Amino acid sequence: MFAVRGIAISFSVFVMVYCVLSVAVSLGWRAVWMYSRQHPVRRVADWLFALRMFPLVAAGVITAAFTVPSFLMLEPRAIDEPLGGIPLVLAICGAGLGILGAANAGLALRRASRTIAGWTSTAQPLESRASFPVLRISQITSAEFRAEFPAKFSARPPAMTAAGIVRPKILLSGAAESVLTANELQTALNHEVAHLRRRDNLKKLLLRFVVFPGMSALEAAWLEATEMAADDAAVANAAEALDLAAALIKLSRLGPVEVDSAEAAADLTAALVRSPASVMNARIERLIAWSEERLALAQGFCSWRGLGCGLGAALAMVGGFAVIYSQLLVRVHTATEWLVR
Repeated sequence: MFAVRGIAISFSVFVMVYCVLSVAVSLGWRAVWMYSRQHPVRRVADWLFALRMFPLVAAGVITAAFTVPSFLMLEPRAIDEPLGGIPLVLAICGAGLGILGAANAGLALRRASRTIAGWTSTAQPLESRASFPVLRISQITSAEFRAEFPAKFSARPPAMTAAGIVRPKILLSGAAESVLTANELQTALNHEVAHLRRRDNLKKLLLRFVVFPGMSALEAAWLEATEMAADDAAVANAAEALDLAAALIKLSRLGPVEVDSAEAAADLTAALVRSPASVMNARIERLIAWSEERLALAQGFCSWRGLGCGLGAALAMVGGFAVIYSQLLVRVHTATEWLVR
């Protein structure tokens, strides 16, 4: 009974903290987004993703670092205390939330794996200067895959996309290869390489795990920032920026590119031209208006001074918690006792 009560209390605290913080993030993320827009878009993307994952991380840390130790150290094992209905319901909700997230992520990963397998069933390796494998894919998938998964391959594969998490690769259609010049193709590949280096497909999988109502706008804003961050990472001068803008325009003419923002944020691939039309237009305008100042800002933002300040603040916070840790455990145990009763 002691172990069951501890598990129920841990899940109860986790789900309460997670839901409260998730609601707070869904209501207040726009203020953070507006403040961060003066910084490089790469940093904006990092902050938005960190903000989206904050409820899960904070709830996990509070549960593991405070709730569980306080229960193990301060809860008498000999007392046969009945478990109330509230913690039992909360524990079931917490367990259900974890199962739902794992199932959602698993289904997304399974669908993405099948789709990518269909796209690459007849793919051929392509020589390039990219640091990841580049495969030339056909616009029509193999008959075997189409017969087995007809619903998955009703539409054409993207003209260019970064796919995979464990073994990432770049998929390039023959049509895209034929319409792009050598410079345009290289800048487009650089864009996809930037996605793979930043592990954006893994981040999209994590978003499927932490699904919560009211977060679609935040995820869409993060997706837009990741695309612009990859654009910035792909170019180093005005000529390359114009080449990438031209590639976006040309590839957008190969087929429909507008998709729902929430659906795009849920995909586990990073297609070059699979953004909503408004985002595509904003990306092209940014590239056309590319400037040396933006590049200097993006490259110089992450300084040793900033890293030192962040590390110092983190160490100070850890030291402060270490001093009052025992008192916090007592207070947490008191709160969980009230919850059980």
